[in-house]
Amino acid sequence: MPNIKSAIKRVNVTDKKTAANKMKKSEIRTVVKKTNASIAANENVEESLKTVQKTLDKAAAKGYISKNAAARKKSRLTKAAAKAQ
Repeated sequence: MPNIKSAIKRVNVTDKKTAANKMKKSEIRTVVKKTNASIAANENVEESLKTVQKTLDKAAAKGYISKNAAARKKSRLTKAAAKAQ
């Protein structure tokens, strides 16, 4: 544990940011899993694709994931949805 005041603050800030990143990445994984499930079941595919695209775009804009990763995930999900229908 650091003794210097600024180092203590950096540890606290890092902990908060780590928690926020974990929550956001968990949300992204959850939405992607739900979309994959809806594609497999062929239920509410369009709606779930809209939701996942919106979530991925927001995450990429905020810097939780890279824009290329978001584009790749969206592309794969859209391709899977088209194949399923």
